Amino acid sequence: MGTSFFHHALRILEDVCIGCTHCMKVCPTEAIRVRDGKARLFDDRCIDCGECFRACPVHAIIVEQDDFSRIFGYKYRVALVPSILIGQFARNIPVRKIYSALLEEGFTHVYEAEHGADILKEVLRDYTADKEREKPVISSFCPAVVRLIQVKYPSLVDNIALLKPPLDVAALSIRRDLIINEKADPDDIGIFYVTPCAAKIAAIKSPVGEEFSAITGVINMNYIYNKVFAWIKKESIESCKIPEKEPITDEEMTWALTNGEAPHASGRSLAIDGINNVTKFLERVENETVGHFDFLELRACDKSCSGGILNVTNRFLSSERLRDRAENYRMLKKQGHIIEDNKTQKHKKYLVEHIGIGEVLPRSMMKLDDNMEVAMRKMERVRSLMCFLPGIDCGSCGSPSCKALAEDVVQRRADISDCIFIQKSMQRNKMLNPEHGFRMVEKIWGKGKFDKDCYKKGAKNEGLRDS
Repeated sequence: MGTSFFHHALRILEDVCIGCTHCMKVCPTEAIRVRDGKARLFDDRCIDCGECFRACPVHAIIVEQDDFSRIFGYKYRVALVPSILIGQFARNIPVRKIYSALLEEGFTHVYEAEHGADILKEVLRDYTADKEREKPVISSFCPAVVRLIQVKYPSLVDNIALLKPPLDVAALSIRRDLIINEKADPDDIGIFYVTPCAAKIAAIKSPVGEEFSAITGVINMNYIYNKVFAWIKKESIESCKIPEKEPITDEEMTWALTNGEAPHASGRSLAIDGINNVTKFLERVENETVGHFDFLELRACDKSCSGGILNVTNRFLSSERLRDRAENYRMLKKQGHIIEDNKTQKHKKYLVEHIGIGEVLPRSMMKLDDNMEVAMRKMERVRSLMCFLPGIDCGSCGSPSCKALAEDVVQRRADISDCIFIQKSMQRNKMLNPEHGFRMVEKIWGKGKFDKDCYKKGAKNEGLRDS
């Protein structure tokens, strides 16, 4: 069952926003407009990929998280951390020191989210081998990609693997382990995921294909990194509470990296990262202009989760650190120094029974109306309006493209005369006086935007106004 709404972790700070269009231009689903000199978000189109967050030059876009103090409302306080967090720290910082820092900050248990991959890889192999499945099967690991397909490529929703990602499998395993082995009351268990991206926050708050998540709350990785790093700087290795032992396997360590998942699927697989690369490839899949693939591992961020917007370390460095960690694990295992003891295997039967998710429903951003006949008429009007628009997608109208403006006009969210080229044509034909045209532009970009200002970003007195 799909949820009836999309939770969004990204929020625009209106008092900080300068209406510069950087965010509008990079959004892969055209979810942003500029009105009254401020960026506005269309909730039904946003997929929380974070491209707007990266692009904003004034940090007017933030990623909301749960208050850290919320963890203390639970007796069993579990930090569910992705392996990417370990990759944020230099090689000379032992994993057990990072774990110990998390315990010192108030958590009672620490687990890496990729524990769930050990179970998932077995299920995924059988799932993709099923000849009755719609091919290519598309990974459900990246929630931004799942939402991208829902809103922009709704014809491909049946291709999405109806399987929980590793972090959800790990959360189920941890919860069950605490209930069985520590006799914990379910209401006393709080599982908090340390997220490298906004999309996972949205997925936990309003999961697709499920009514609720097994994860209690979400804390941003950059926040946790700073707390952990501060403890690490002042404490010696002797103060660690965790013994020297790798908690996950080499395959699990690299699952969140590009090509970490694809090798475990049956048949011909392909791994693609970066939202623009994913979008272009999905267009080809939708148009059936690519060869046969059994499985697609698609990740919205460049270098997959190493490129998450809430990470602190350079994505190339963190990827290298995780691959080195995995290689070191393989070497120690070969030498007989490691005996694998994955906790999820103890609950394998239960986890396999609960690893599936419900139907993923389309949420097409192309739908102009619920009534098919009305929608067809609106589409025809969009095509007619495009005859008059210049087709250069300059964004001066406050919409990301000429087609987006035409759709906004049809949906009564804009006016055709918002286009600066249409305005100039109307003025030339004496259908619009210059003063009225100027007021129309001000309506989009805000009053005062056309006044001389030597203090704005890039001007000669930038930054001096507040000094």
